[in-house]
Amino acid sequence: MNKTSPVAVNTKSMTFRRSKTRISDKIIPILLGLCALLSVFTTIGIVYTLLQESVIFFKEVPVWSFLTGTTWSPILPPKEFGVLPLLGGTLLITGIAILFAVPIGLACAIYLNEYAPARVRGVVKPVLEVLAGVPTIVYGYFALETVTPFLQKIFPNMGIFNALSAGIVVGIMVLPMISSLSEDAMRAVPKSLRHGAYALGATRFEVALKIVLPAALSGVVSSFVLAFSRAIGETMIVTVAAGATPQLTLNPLESIQTMTSYIVQVSMGDVPRGTIEYGTIFAVGLTLFVITFLLNILAQWVARRFREEY
Repeated sequence: MNKTSPVAVNTKSMTFRRSKTRISDKIIPILLGLCALLSVFTTIGIVYTLLQESVIFFKEVPVWSFLTGTTWSPILPPKEFGVLPLLGGTLLITGIAILFAVPIGLACAIYLNEYAPARVRGVVKPVLEVLAGVPTIVYGYFALETVTPFLQKIFPNMGIFNALSAGIVVGIMVLPMISSLSEDAMRAVPKSLRHGAYALGATRFEVALKIVLPAALSGVVSSFVLAFSRAIGETMIVTVAAGATPQLTLNPLESIQTMTSYIVQVSMGDVPRGTIEYGTIFAVGLTLFVITFLLNILAQWVARRFREEY
């Protein structure tokens, strides 16, 4: 009876293992590369679709009149295609959201990072991040059924659909993004900086504001820009709570319409494909895409410009 020596068995096992490793080393990078290419091709496909339909639209409507017109009435005569009312409504909602979310989110981040005991932080931070997982349609009805009636007690002339309640609730939606990302950036600041400040007699509040916050400024500002970018593209909250009145106004108590809510309104199937009204969906979508793209570039520039390396 032939017996295989233990050395021969080990050699065969190692050879099989090396062969298996070489195969996986060849296959896994290909699979990972395909995943990366999928995201690139998806982006290219989205841009191509937007550009293809937008070019047809802009053959009939001049770009300048689209960007500078102050009346938006693409469906009812007399038809006007000035996007400024939609852009103004979008920026009004976003501005209210950022004014609401930035101070509260930053305060939450400072509390969690500098003051909260580990047990409290372990409870509060996950609960705060749960807000990021709430469906936006739920936020929309929260704005309509809870926030608006509350605000109407303060502003009796405010309508059911208004920019203020929608903006506040969009601010609540982006609050976890600001607080969580800012808190992570502050946590990355070396403890030696804090200890040095304490050794010089600084209070905890002074350490938070004058040492930790400036040191984490790139991450904090990036969280603001990302939250702005997220708020400007929000759809369901503004569709439910802000109304569908495209008007150029700075009054947050009035009904407005944003770019995303207009796209939802026209995409319901009532507009025939291939018409100029159908083309407005892609022209407005392209405008929104360019704005968010520029904001993302700004966020990356801010992160690189203010990055502190320790």
